[in-house]
Amino acid sequence: MIFKAVGDNRPYPDHGHVTPKDWAGVPPRQVRLAELVTTKAKLDLEALLAEDSTFFGDLFPHVVQWRDTLYLEDGLHRAVRTALHQRTILHARVLVIDD
Repeated sequence: MIFKAVGDNRPYPDHGHVTPKDWAGVPPRQVRLAELVTTKAKLDLEALLAEDSTFFGDLFPHVVQWRDTLYLEDGLHRAVRTALHQRTILHARVLVIDD
């Protein structure tokens, strides 16, 4: 199993971080793939295979920590690429939301 679970929605409240500039203030840290719950059930194969997939976006995936669960909000293609390289950890921006 690559991820803790595969979800298809964002169960946490809106956090207001939309653009890469919004996320830039969130420092990246190491996250284990096995601790992540995805918020998308389908992967865009073009995004996975594109050589320049991070050229216009953030270098780090976006993760939301809510109620002690880590949700992979953006960067599913990067996380899958990490797993395909047989790595279990990736660097991601982790936004902590408190209830």
